[in-house]
Amino acid sequence: MNAPERTHRRPRAVLAIRGAQRARARTRFVRVVARQLDQIAPGTVRVAVAPLVVNSRPRTWVELVDADGRSVGTSRDQAAAAHGLLARAFPEADWTVPRVYDARTGDLAVDLLAAPVALGLDAAAGADQ
Repeated sequence: MNAPERTHRRPRAVLAIRGAQRARARTRFVRVVARQLDQIAPGTVRVAVAPLVVNSRPRTWVELVDADGRSVGTSRDQAAAAHGLLARAFPEADWTVPRVYDARTGDLAVDLLAAPVALGLDAAAGADQ
């Protein structure tokens, strides 16, 4: 007799349901982070984070920016809270490189325009000169 073979492929409906669940979780994540950033500094839609070395001591520069591209008045506590929020939200991120987070999209990306090459902050770029 013909016995039906079991395939190890998931039905499309299961894949669609799981995809929708992941999309809803991602949307919730983006909304929660955006709301928390707005509580830290009202109007914040972008956070730029860059590692620095000042007097041989590592520091972190954080800038909170509004929708018009203007810097939101940032205190030390607000900068630390925003950086801590992002570090907890993205534990796998490499914070030794400049990063920028967009609260509208939820994207955390490497910030290639964080510092001019002329400043010599990037050792790899300075080696090319």
